[in-house]
Amino acid sequence: MSLIDNINKAFDHRIRLGIMSVLMVNDHADFKMLKELLGATDGNLASHTKALEKSAYIKVEKSFIGRKPNTRYSATKLGKLQFKKHINALEKLIGK
Repeated sequence: MSLIDNINKAFDHRIRLGIMSVLMVNDHADFKMLKELLGATDGNLASHTKALEKSAYIKVEKSFIGRKPNTRYSATKLGKLQFKKHINALEKLIGK
């Protein structure tokens, strides 16, 4: 087993790392909140949330607040588990 076996390619982009980090400490975050926190463009954030959703690491809920559409994200159990493994692997790598 190598040092990088548990480093997950799904989290290798800083925007995805940021999305997961926010969702690990918050029950959920909406698109606007993630966009502001991460300084991402709409298109950039949308493509990274789609990739994490496709991996089943985040759950997406769409609703309306008044007449405005609202997209809310939360980390799934699998997402939290895989992200913790990823962070532990990074810590081991840095520690070596």
